[in-house]
Amino acid sequence: MSREHRLRFLASVTVAVCTVIFVQEPIPQDPCYHEFADQRGFLGLPHALNVATNLFFLLVGAIGLVRIFCWSRGEGTAFENPVEAIPYAALCIGLILTGFGSAYYHIAPDTDRLFWDRLPMSIAFMAYLVTAITERIDRRTGVGAVFPLIAYGVFSVLYWRLTEQSGSGDLRYYLLAQLMPLILVPLMVWLLPSPYTRGRDLFVVTGLYMLAKALEIADAFVYDLGRIISGHSLKHIAAAGAALWILRMLQKRAPAPTNEGQQLP
Repeated sequence: MSREHRLRFLASVTVAVCTVIFVQEPIPQDPCYHEFADQRGFLGLPHALNVATNLFFLLVGAIGLVRIFCWSRGEGTAFENPVEAIPYAALCIGLILTGFGSAYYHIAPDTDRLFWDRLPMSIAFMAYLVTAITERIDRRTGVGAVFPLIAYGVFSVLYWRLTEQSGSGDLRYYLLAQLMPLILVPLMVWLLPSPYTRGRDLFVVTGLYMLAKALEIADAFVYDLGRIISGHSLKHIAAAGAALWILRMLQKRAPAPTNEGQQLP
């Protein structure tokens, strides 16, 4: 399959996913979403583990931001061109803000506070997508897409909040912001070569994020297993682990041999 056909396939998948999302009726926020299984407090901190596990986002984001700054200055082989660091830096900023926003939400979960949880997450989702575009489609296209795609992520959360406030909540744009990286990044890894080794680490990242979503769904089930930690708290750890695996990939990767990218992954 030629590169042109692979790009057309990716474009077709994008259109198909958008179509599937937007043929649905508007999707409001489920008010039961805020009823997390683990309601325990600790030392006056409500919902202590759901709040405290956001520390992992802060740590991974802060460590990542420092390391990416160093790598962008030529330490190691993470980036051939410093501009490639831009979407990764945006991803780390999104993680740091998610740590604060999610902690704020979990102290007193409600729909108004959920906005501050989802807003920084949308930045991280879009930045992650841009990292793959930059390295596997085109560097200039990817760097140019950083702000438009992050703006879309922010719009998706703002749109949901405004529609929720008007009594007709619609999560479709936000769901699209979540789904597109989950679907397109693994496809890009499969179809398009990377200028670096370790590209398949992104399959592990995808797996960890899917695990995080499964733990979120199984919140009460996991908590009832031993009443030690809930699925939602473990979700935070798994999602931060996915981000940590990206940093591991950057730490370990090197420029790929020139002939490696000429074959299908």
